[in-house]
Amino acid sequence: GGPRWVLGVAAARPQLPDKDALLRYGPLDAVPAALAEGWHQAGELVAMIGRAFTGRVAVENTVAGPVTIARAANAYADQGAAWFLSLLALLSLSLGILNLLPIPVLDGGHLLYYLIELVKGSPVSERAMVVGQYIGLALVAALMGLAFYNDIINNLVR
Repeated sequence: GGPRWVLGVAAARPQLPDKDALLRYGPLDAVPAALAEGWHQAGELVAMIGRAFTGRVAVENTVAGPVTIARAANAYADQGAAWFLSLLALLSLSLGILNLLPIPVLDGGHLLYYLIELVKGSPVSERAMVVGQYIGLALVAALMGLAFYNDIINNLVR
């Protein structure tokens, strides 16, 4: 099929550039370069989430579980501390962005409730929030189940 997009880390052992491809910056240049790379990676992640929600990429190919993350961490650690730390930064960024999704049990869900309150002029009813929390919990549990399923299929069965 077409290209395979993966949320966070690849399911297979990632193809990493040579160690010589690592960019080195001085202390004053490192911060803006890191911020620019962070914004770039955040944009890529948001675009990929959009592709998953619009069906342009299969959702089952976009979520990695703990086995896949551990394999990627091993591959990155083999390349050196800088590569490993870049993976940790990417995982942290991914979790931060996912936490901002408008799912009620996540921080983004709380922001959604605040937005509804702002537009509506009154707080969301407690019943609606409880129902939203259950729906959000089910969505997060389904996402975790998908991650574990992908790990089993991609790493243990093949």
